[in-house]
Amino acid sequence: MKNNSKYLALVTKKFNEYFLVDLKNKKNFGKSERFLCKVRKSINFKDQFIYVGDEVEIDNIDLSSKRALITSLKKRKNLLIRPSVANISNIYLIFSVKEPELNLSQVNRFLISAESMGVEVSLVLTKCDLISDQKRSFLIDKFGKWGYQIITLNLEKPHYLKNLLDELKQKKCSIFMGPSGVGKTTLLNKILPGLDNNTAPVSNKIKRGKNTTRNVELFSISNQSYIVDTPGFNMQPLELDIRLLPKLYPEIYKQVIDKGITCKFRDCLHLNDEGCNLNRSFERYSFYKEMIESSKSHYYQNQED
Repeated sequence: MKNNSKYLALVTKKFNEYFLVDLKNKKNFGKSERFLCKVRKSINFKDQFIYVGDEVEIDNIDLSSKRALITSLKKRKNLLIRPSVANISNIYLIFSVKEPELNLSQVNRFLISAESMGVEVSLVLTKCDLISDQKRSFLIDKFGKWGYQIITLNLEKPHYLKNLLDELKQKKCSIFMGPSGVGKTTLLNKILPGLDNNTAPVSNKIKRGKNTTRNVELFSISNQSYIVDTPGFNMQPLELDIRLLPKLYPEIYKQVIDKGITCKFRDCLHLNDEGCNLNRSFERYSFYKEMIESSKSHYYQNQED
């Protein structure tokens, strides 16, 4: 039996020319919520691609074979480049405190990359059973000064996950990002029992995790909430307009918004600019200064071109 009405759906998986989609209104067909789709041949999306996380319209629904056709692509809010996932609402950056060792410069670059997406960013630290309570408190305080209320996890104790899971169920589409070996796949397996993605130990030689996730796929964790795991070491390329960087550091934009700090010039980069009133004593200022200076020459060269 076929249904020719159009319905809004969410792309949860992509492979070759096929897409798995979930109906946005799950009451339409009872348990028949997921369909295998191809794009209608007569449709031209003007060289646009459809990605996991995109919202689409489908019709020609066949309930017996659970197949349908994609007829249109809705405007997306954002697109993560690598791996390609659309319409992310929340980014959870996952880092381990040990095995592999926490690298603050790497954490900073991930944070700035995630902030550039314009979504809510959270920081999760795993393997906290490998450090002392004193060290854990030190890290909570450190990242609190960076502007982030972090989540610390011991994956061997399931009750540690309850608050995180409750939080994820309130989000629309969350994504785990971070270097390999920090526990992203293990964490996802805890959140989605029965998923059983493969995990691999950290390499003794290079002290870096092995890539175990191969596909991008959305998984439902509540009625309207999804989570996506991403393959390998992933980070948004940092090719930003230099003028946007101050807005990606909470320590800077909170001074501007909460304390009403204003500089003489609107486009102040907070280095040695005339009339700069920013308090530059925060810890990440060295990271910020390095990022500004490394991209400054590139920026002004483009302006001249």
